[in-house]
Amino acid sequence: MELEDLKELMGLLKDTDVTELQIEKDGVKVKIKREKFFGHLELPPNVHEKREIKKEDVVVETKEGRLLTVTSPIVGTFYRSPSPDAEPFVDVGTRVKKGQVLCIIEAMKLMNEIESEVDGVVVRMLVENGHPVEYGEPLFLIEPIG
Repeated sequence: MELEDLKELMGLLKDTDVTELQIEKDGVKVKIKREKFFGHLELPPNVHEKREIKKEDVVVETKEGRLLTVTSPIVGTFYRSPSPDAEPFVDVGTRVKKGQVLCIIEAMKLMNEIESEVDGVVVRMLVENGHPVEYGEPLFLIEPIG
């Protein structure tokens, strides 16, 4: 089962009352379960705001040079560390290598590691730990090295 198949299935189930579904296809088992239902959920005002991400938002020019923006590839919850009692993956000023884990975004009980695409230094963190993020939302500013 491909990622696109899973996305389509989740989209179909989003507006239903189904709380659990298990599918087996080509030897792959997928189980989707909704454990909690929130009839009315108050979110901070900035979560409701739709913000269009423009190309110029991705690369920021500064006096020091170019800053690259790391954006969220999915909708989910942003976490700075692998567990609540663990040290954060990175802080402002941390020197990172290409492929190094910057954070985790939890989506549907799956933990997705977000990696740096460049060698550089974390200049700014744009999301608070435990906050929801949208697809394309800026997470970090990194000053590339080299």
